[in-house]
Parts: sequence; C-alpha cells; structure tokens
Amino acid sequence: MGKRKRLDFLTYTGVIAADRKTKQLCKRLHPHHIAVIDHPDVDEMAARSLLEAGTRVVVNLSAFMTGQYPAEGARLLLRAGVALYEAEREPAEPTALEAWNGQFAAIREGSLYLKRKAQWELALLLRHVTVEAVLGKWAEAQSRLDDTLSLFIDNTLMYANKEKDLFLKPLCPMPLRTRLEKRHVVVVVRGKHYKEDLQTLSSYIRECRPVLIGVDGGADALLQAGYKPDLIVGDMDSISDKALLCGAEIVVHAFVDGLAPGKARVEQLGVAHHVLPAPGTSEDVAMLLAYEKKAELIVTIGAHTNMIDFLEKGRKGMASTLLVRTKIGPRLIDAKGVSQLYQPTGSWKLWGWCMAAMLLPVTAALMIHPIARHAAQMLWTQWRIWAF
Repeated sequence: MGKRKRLDFLTYTGVIAADRKTKQLCKRLHPHHIAVIDHPDVDEMAARSLLEAGTRVVVNLSAFMTGQYPAEGARLLLRAGVALYEAEREPAEPTALEAWNGQFAAIREGSLYLKRKAQWELALLLRHVTVEAVLGKWAEAQSRLDDTLSLFIDNTLMYANKEKDLFLKPLCPMPLRTRLEKRHVVVVVRGKHYKEDLQTLSSYIRECRPVLIGVDGGADALLQAGYKPDLIVGDMDSISDKALLCGAEIVVHAFVDGLAPGKARVEQLGVAHHVLPAPGTSEDVAMLLAYEKKAELIVTIGAHTNMIDFLEKGRKGMASTLLVRTKIGPRLIDAKGVSQLYQPTGSWKLWGWCMAAMLLPVTAALMIHPIARHAAQMLWTQWRIWAF
C-alpha cells in the first residue's frame, strides 16, 4: 500500500481486502492492503489481529465504536497509528463489500475511489475517525454501562431459565481415544491475554502434562506456543488447516438439532472427526466434555467470562456459560488462579544442580592447593574439638 502527503490530508492507495468477518479477513491480510470490514464496535481481539497482519488503514462500513459499551478495538488501532475511516452511509449495493474485494483503490479527500478501466470512480464517502471522537463515544458508553449491564443480566437469566434443561442432560456419548479421566485438562480459547497466560503456565504444562484442548483458534494458539493440542473442539470457523491436520482428535460442535456447518470443512480435508450436538458456545462444550469425561481439574485460558467479553462476541447474554460454570463447580479454575497456586518443583532442583556445579570446582581447587588443604585440615580438627 502506498501513502503520500497532499497538503493537509493523506492519500492511501492499494488493493482492497474485504470481508464481513474480520477474523477471516485477517488470515489473508497484508500490510499493503486497504482493509475493508463491516464490524460495529470492533473488539480488542479483532484489533490485535489487524495489527498482527500489519495493516495501516481500515475502512469500516459500520461504526468502530457505537457507544453501546466500551469496546477497546478503535483505541488500540489509533494508538498504534492505524488510519481509521467509517462510511458516511451504507453502500448502494448490498453486495458491494464482496465486489470491492481485490479491486485497486485509493482514499483521498475523505472518499474511497476504485480504479476501473483506467478511471477512478467514487465508491464511498468516508469520515475520518479521530482520537477525540472515539474518546467521546467511550465516555458515552461508560455513562450507560449500568443500563447495559441490567439488560445483559436480564437476557442471561431469561435464556438460562429456558435452556437449563438442555444443560442438565448429559452430552451424547462419544468414544474418545484421548483419555481425560483423572487428568488435568487445559482448555485454550483465543481470547484476551491468551498468549501471556500460556507463557505463565509453561512450567505447569511441562511438569503436569495436562490434556490440551484447543477451542477453534485456540488450537492455533497452542501450536504457536510450541504445543500440540490433544483435542480440538469447535465449529471450525476460525481455525487453520494446519491445526486441523496436526494430528489432534477433532470434535465438531453441532447445533442441538444436529446441524454442523463445520463438518463439511473437516470432511473436505479428509480428517477423522466426531460430531457432538450440544447447546452453548464451543468453549462451553469443551469444558462440559472434560467434566463428563471425569477430568480431575479443568483450567481455562482466554475464556470469555464477563459482560464486555460477550458483547464483543455479539452475544447479549451469557446464559450457557453461567449454566456450564455452575454445573462444573470446583473442578474449574482460571489460568491466573493456577499460576498463583502452582509452584514449580523443577526450579528448586535446577537451583540445587547449579549450586553443586559451582561448588565442585571450588572444592577441587581447595583440595589440590597445599595451603588450602592445610587450612581445611586445621578447620576440621578445630571443629572436632568443639563437637566432642
């Protein structure tokens, strides 16, 4: 992507990479692209994915921040120096986003232009997103946070009451080759701070050798951290082919009626798999599966646990997560809790060996040198006199 200064504004040129799902777009996004998304209230994980892809300019057909709740994405992107633009109005054609993908484009004078047949055509009027505008929306979101929380709780309790019977029933029986009974299980979700938590638990994973379950993109997170997942659970919409082909046992999460959109992708890769119809999110299913297979301890990394987490996922409540965590009870612990409770034993052994390695050459030198040997004999004689 090129960038050049013109008077008091910047002109960006490059090929458009567009997708209605930001996480899908980030898989094929490069620094030279102009990223075009349709993502209201861009969340923190989406922003981090855009930054990891190296993007320098993002056009959003929706508002980066609506003021409904304090979404972190826009602030992260602006802090990193990414240029943000919002559409003044929706495109005239409903399929414009798909049609623009791969087109050569330019942003200048507050508008998006497409180059067609050697001519520049106006495609969209834009509004430059400033830090001041985002901070204003942030203050607005903070002022209505209590109302948002009230609606979130009402929604959670309403759906919890409707769905509780589904969660009281056991999952469909499924013969796994991965043994979970009486073992520790780590469920990895590609949520906030998953990289830091994986690093924090490295000693625990190395010593206790728990079963590693990746939930969709969590499998890629494990691979990036140098681990191989034992089990992958999810609807397979945000996981790479590399992770699906890594040799892990795969469980495709299906809707309660048996419909499994992710099944076709796994079959296309020719990978053996199980299909598990179950309510709730895939991370809920992963925890329930570990619980019903009698895991001794279930540790979560990057899991969604609060209102902001779920609003960023587009969910207006957390009924399934509330029910699952209530059912699992004391077997469940967050990664940060493990890091506080677990004290690695290997570190003491390591220090012991280091001390021995340091003392060995010193002792050898004392035994060889005649003066040092004579002094050691005198000290030994004096100690015997005192002792007896």
